[in-house]
Amino acid sequence: MTHIDTDAAWPDHKPTALLVLADGTVLEGFGLGAEGHAVGEVCFNTAMTGYEEILTDPSYAGQLITFTFPHIGNVGTNDEDIETVNMAATPGARGVILRTAISDPSSYRATRHLDQWLRARGIIGLSGIDTRALTVLIRSKGMPNGVIAHAKDGKFDLDALKKEAREWPGLEGMDLVPMVTSGQRFTWDETPWVWNEGFGRQTDPEFNVVAIDYGIKRNILRLLAGVGCKVTVVPATTPAEDILAMNPDGVFLSNGPGDPAATGEYAVPVIRQVIASGTPTFGICLGHQMLGLAVGAKTRKMHQGHHGANHPVKDETTGKVEITSMNHGFAVDKDTLPKGATQTHISLFDGSNCGIALDDKPVFSVQYHPEASPGPRDSHYLFQRFAELMRENKRARM
Repeated sequence: MTHIDTDAAWPDHKPTALLVLADGTVLEGFGLGAEGHAVGEVCFNTAMTGYEEILTDPSYAGQLITFTFPHIGNVGTNDEDIETVNMAATPGARGVILRTAISDPSSYRATRHLDQWLRARGIIGLSGIDTRALTVLIRSKGMPNGVIAHAKDGKFDLDALKKEAREWPGLEGMDLVPMVTSGQRFTWDETPWVWNEGFGRQTDPEFNVVAIDYGIKRNILRLLAGVGCKVTVVPATTPAEDILAMNPDGVFLSNGPGDPAATGEYAVPVIRQVIASGTPTFGICLGHQMLGLAVGAKTRKMHQGHHGANHPVKDETTGKVEITSMNHGFAVDKDTLPKGATQTHISLFDGSNCGIALDDKPVFSVQYHPEASPGPRDSHYLFQRFAELMRENKRARM
């Protein structure tokens, strides 16, 4: 009679990672990426690809991302798709939650396995949980605060993790821009990637643009350079006097993380001065929300936010519908928009505000990310729209 070693035949897959929610819920899985623990708001993202760009988007600072698509990591990672301006910086998502283990990369552009890349960037990961169930929880109860923890030996101080998740104050009222903005002024001239050529350089700029960095993404800067802009990026707390002293043809208000009302304490007065100067202004994401605050509207925390690359938005100025990439947990309350500020874009998912323009100033903004190219180029016209505003303004001054 043959003896079967049941321990060898049926190994005990001991959990090496936990997701602990503020209400005490504990989800067990298997760790990947960096070891340690991190606290943040748990959201879900419906994108099927672009995970590297998502994980390095500074707008995701303070968040733990659950990918609803199960096969994440199959195209690996590379240095070209990182969105943080400082390649060595780690601002972005605090953790990542996956359904299945990361598969080996299959893209010719891959230079590193996603697990290896996560470890190098200090991002904690977890796989092996039912991400559909977690998504349903978020849809029904809203985005919970939670702690993600990874320990190879499977040993956790569960009481301490529950306490950290329970006591974290959440994103409402939190200004996260100081941790993602640049520390000093710099210029940008890299243009968008072209097949078989890579990135180019803007050598004959038509416009001088100042971009206020609340957590700006590299591809936004590339698309600005691509429409003829020499871009000077300045820290989030730069005074309006310093910005206008650079004699810009246009000012760009970037994306970023956290509560716009908190960041607006110092950013809104600057934006109001820029608007009053008559300088063409374009905002994206957090920049859009703070522009709304600057003209007198209010922002609100969303139930589950918009995170994904399949969000239909209607441009009410043209009637065109575009497929957009979204990443926001706060929104401009369209019912509070004052006279003189017109809603230009609307979400076809829930009717929330996705764009505004001022009636008497060359100023506009959108909530979504046109540079993320989900359509893939449905929304690139917005950069051309900004360029045309600057062109018209320059003609008027001649």
